[in-house]
Amino acid sequence: MNHESTEDPLVILKRIFGYDAFRPFQREIVEAALASRDTVAVLPTGAGKSLCYQLPAVMRSGLTIVVSPLIALMKDQVDQMVAAGVAAGLLNSSQNAEDARETIRALDSGRLDLLYVAPERLMTDDFLSRLGRWNVAALVVDEAHCISEWGHDFRPEYRMLGTLRDSLPAAPILALTATATPRVRQDIASQLRMREPAIFVSSFNRANLSYRVVPKSDSLRQVSEFAAARPDESGIVYCLSRKNAESMAYELKSSGVEALAYHAGMDHETRTANQEAFIRDKVRVICATIAFGMGINKPDVRFVVHADLPKNVEGYYQQTGRAGRDGLPSECLLLFSRGDAVMLSRMIDQSDDEQAQAIARAQLDRMLAFAESAECRRADLLRHFGEEWTGGNCGNCDNCLEPRETWDATLEAQKLLSCIYRIVQKSGFSVGWKHVAEVLVGARTEKIQRWGHDQLSTYGIGKDRTRQEWGDLGRQLARKGLVAMSEGKFATASLTQLGLDTLKNRQQVLLSRGWPGENVASVGSQKRAKVEKEACDEGLFEVLRAWRRDLADQRDVPAYVICGDATLRHIARTYPLDLQSLASVPGIGERKRADFGEEIVGIVEDWLTEHPQMFFDTGEMPTRIPERSKKSGASVKETIDLILEGIPIETIAQQRGLHPTTIYSHLAKAIETTEAGKSMRLSDWFDSVEAAKIQAAFEETGWITLTPAFTWLEGTVEYNRLKIYRAFCRRDGIAH
Repeated sequence: MNHESTEDPLVILKRIFGYDAFRPFQREIVEAALASRDTVAVLPTGAGKSLCYQLPAVMRSGLTIVVSPLIALMKDQVDQMVAAGVAAGLLNSSQNAEDARETIRALDSGRLDLLYVAPERLMTDDFLSRLGRWNVAALVVDEAHCISEWGHDFRPEYRMLGTLRDSLPAAPILALTATATPRVRQDIASQLRMREPAIFVSSFNRANLSYRVVPKSDSLRQVSEFAAARPDESGIVYCLSRKNAESMAYELKSSGVEALAYHAGMDHETRTANQEAFIRDKVRVICATIAFGMGINKPDVRFVVHADLPKNVEGYYQQTGRAGRDGLPSECLLLFSRGDAVMLSRMIDQSDDEQAQAIARAQLDRMLAFAESAECRRADLLRHFGEEWTGGNCGNCDNCLEPRETWDATLEAQKLLSCIYRIVQKSGFSVGWKHVAEVLVGARTEKIQRWGHDQLSTYGIGKDRTRQEWGDLGRQLARKGLVAMSEGKFATASLTQLGLDTLKNRQQVLLSRGWPGENVASVGSQKRAKVEKEACDEGLFEVLRAWRRDLADQRDVPAYVICGDATLRHIARTYPLDLQSLASVPGIGERKRADFGEEIVGIVEDWLTEHPQMFFDTGEMPTRIPERSKKSGASVKETIDLILEGIPIETIAQQRGLHPTTIYSHLAKAIETTEAGKSMRLSDWFDSVEAAKIQAAFEETGWITLTPAFTWLEGTVEYNRLKIYRAFCRRDGIAH
């Protein structure tokens, strides 16, 4: 357990997390937390919400409890904290009894700074009775929008969290979310019984994400083509139903894309295994219902596809936010069909709760308006969360990349606005789009005749268009602010003051036609956003990715726990050749530099002995460091000298303060490149039976990375031994 720290948070940020500067609002939120002030923080996915409580937890004395809704998030966060040298633990249903008891013992002895727990576990009488002896310094509520009925993912168990104010009256509360409208933010503070909370709302703009909405024609084929065109990228495909998720995964696998399904109808073991396979890069694509994703901390998701229409804009924003958490360019594609809206509307009708129905219908109408809109997607999303986009053409959405053709709809608008006006004038009440359209086309329905709307001057003046076309036109006029829609199950249309002025003054109305490329079969045929990845040595980047994948599998953690793509791209751009240079790489703190810094430096050295250094515009003077790092070379020699003395590798690692994996890497490098290594024999390390088995694995799976051979051998040979075997084979010209 830490003691209270008086250091500047920026110093801790660099030492523990490896970053030189805070992202927007992080420092302010951290300082509010350290000042024991209740706080509501709304930061978009990928903006670093977790650090806002992790850093204070390191600096303050006492335990920080983090309430998290999903097990996957807890495990990922704990893995990352432990990798950074922070004492963290979790309590959830996935643990066996002994692991849970060990966590309780660590809490009782004050050895943890951070504890992740589900709300159901936290609110049990047994758990609440223990809080008094754990010196709880702060409470964090992650995914805090779940506490509000006005949020898109309301969870009744979150409502109970407000009573913690009685159990922990002195502990400040930090509520974090990526998706909260002003109404939801107010509800969060009220439900958690916050005292004059500080409220921080960052920009909702995710500049690295591109947004596209295209007409759905054949979603299975469209998604297969989309994923196949991105063969090295990881993605999530969201489907409305379990059946759709299964069908989509099957179609992707049939077309050669590694994919699995995920939905609440699966048994727990299968669902967990599929999620882990995606997080660990064993499969490239996960096809899921909205049951998947909350709190998934995989930063290198490069695309999110909605194969069906989402229920609301908040859910859409949160789900697309799972792409590009590392800040690198990523894509968001929505396949839109009005049939999906009809199906969702029928689902809403099945609810017996009138208030819930009204909320859900208003949310669906807003989602429909977003999908059909011809304006900048980014501007539309930001406006929904109370933020105005002032950047003009964003250059990173379909409507900005390919603006739709406009047409003069003045005559049609006059007809429609006049029809709405005449209906209200005659009857004293407004009606929905369906009825307005039926009056315009001259339909003889029972309601039209009963209300006398067949006597209106606008009756039948729109026979040249279909009812659907009039409904579409009406929704466009509503988006332009000429028509207002009431809330509730049966939304009705009425003229705004702007609409009334437009009607009376016969002002010109310009509307947009359908999507660009609306008749194009392939989603890949449209323009791609002009956002480029940060330049780096792509060859070195791929080598570093392979190294990271092997190391992650050895440690049984996801690859991003080792480091993210942004960190690897920085390394492949700056070529750090000593530990001091590595200290300037974002995402590499002291613990990670000590654990595998030598390996990274060695990889860069090896690369530069066979490839020319590339120079990039990094704002620094390019420097060519000598061919080999003397310090690193000396480190390898020291390792080999100790090995030749017969000292066990684990002992060498302890003596030198290095991870055993680094010592094995030294040994592998020495076998391939040094005179001492050339004197070693493969038979000194492997008997003939094991050697034959390993050789067969490499022959079957290839020599580039260790993971395929490790999997082929079903884990019977350790990664580090595979690394040594491969080094002997490379030295002797056997590996290819």
